[in-house]
Amino acid sequence: MTGRDLPIGVFDSGIGGLTVMHALMDRLPHESMVYFGDTARVPYGPKSPATVVRFSFENVELLTRRGIKAVVVACNTATAHALPALRERFDLPIVGVVGPGARAAVQATRSGRVGVIGTWGTIGSRAYEKALLAIRPDLDVVSRACPLFVPLAEEGMTDHPASRLIAAEYLAPFRDDGIDTLILGCTHYPLLKPVIAETLGPEVTLIDSAEETARETAALLADRGLARADGRPDYRYLVSDLPEQFLRVGQRFLGGRIEGVEVATAGEG
Repeated sequence: MTGRDLPIGVFDSGIGGLTVMHALMDRLPHESMVYFGDTARVPYGPKSPATVVRFSFENVELLTRRGIKAVVVACNTATAHALPALRERFDLPIVGVVGPGARAAVQATRSGRVGVIGTWGTIGSRAYEKALLAIRPDLDVVSRACPLFVPLAEEGMTDHPASRLIAAEYLAPFRDDGIDTLILGCTHYPLLKPVIAETLGPEVTLIDSAEETARETAALLADRGLARADGRPDYRYLVSDLPEQFLRVGQRFLGGRIEGVEVATAGEG
């Protein structure tokens, strides 16, 4: 295959990165993709930065053995800890999820008050806060962890009374903070976007990092002359453990577009 016909490699610590995969499919309908979910070692959030970097290297090495033209790091924790090291080590275009979301939030905010929600690992890393302030140092950034959003998304409880109660509990303090923009800083959270929007109201703009990452990936491929303009795409799904569970839950993320799942182990030659 020529460079343009090679697939895009996408990896996440587990299943949440499928929201990024979904956004990539919508924006780049002719691009083939290989997704790797490191389900044997999820979650990455509680692990040390050095361990996350090592896992990320192994994940990209696994994908490069399949033959890819670019990498999308569809994991907030891996982006926060490993993106610079990945770009230094691998001679491929590599896109993470933090930068695109931060840039979109800076463009969207009117008041300069931006909220960020994510897992404990992502919020603890301050990755979005650092990215936002690097672009615009005068921003007022408020970050909060919303860990229960992850199981709600995976169980398909995105339009459930429990989701509304938990969203109200997590998000009510943002009203007092006066934010006008909120970054969904976890790849699971786009599935809960309607509930989050309903809770915060129309005056708060939601930034979906998955959509912004897909937009930036499309621009990068076009700039490098690697974009595929036509042809039928091929999608492959690899996991390091529990393929049946990945298939079951993944159908919710992709609307039934997963036909099969392969088992592959990162870190093995």
